[in-house]
Amino acid sequence: MSKVTGGEAIVQSLIAHGVDTLFGLPGVQNDYLYNALFDAGSAIRVIHTRHEQGAAYMALGYALSTGKVGAFSVVPGPGFLNACAALATAYSNNAKVLCLTGQIPSPNIGKGIGLLHEIPDQSTILQTLTKWSARLTTPADAPTLVSEAFRQMQSGRPRPVGLEAPMDVLAAKAEVDLAVVEHDVRHALVDPEAIEEAAKLLGNAQNPLIFVGSGAIEAAPYVQQLAETL
Repeated sequence: MSKVTGGEAIVQSLIAHGVDTLFGLPGVQNDYLYNALFDAGSAIRVIHTRHEQGAAYMALGYALSTGKVGAFSVVPGPGFLNACAALATAYSNNAKVLCLTGQIPSPNIGKGIGLLHEIPDQSTILQTLTKWSARLTTPADAPTLVSEAFRQMQSGRPRPVGLEAPMDVLAAKAEVDLAVVEHDVRHALVDPEAIEEAAKLLGNAQNPLIFVGSGAIEAAPYVQQLAETL
């Protein structure tokens, strides 16, 4: 167990899951996340963008071009909303993108008192645009929730996920077990009969055509082998 801030717990959990690049913009609501990123040194390369939309689209491009998780961080409210178009695109592209959005102080969420970057029901918007999302309520949540975020991206149909971190949780210190939480990855089931039928159709085709979508991005060698076989 280590006594760390919420920001440090998130960053250490990201590093433990292989994240080495993060796109984003710092702001008052996620200062403690960026403090932790600074302290992490070269373990995570931070690419500072001029706009939240750029950060989110760069994370999407990173995910699509590398096959790795593309992570980005934005402030809440308008900052988060600026990233929503990229999240929607990531969703339709089955991309493994992790959105880390800040949030106003926990006691004020949902009260509508006009705090900086406060918007109504941000968590519902995040949930709508992702496969899975959650909000940290304590620094100790970080290892489990980051692990679950990766499990969701790597199980079944890959799609973006989101983590919401209120600024008081990022700043708070607590005893946190930073050990990697093991997660059970379950890939989407395939229909053997459908695969066999597709193989017969391709094998008997006079002019076979292979049409693949973004779901095949991690299967490039197999697509190449199929094309050369045909």
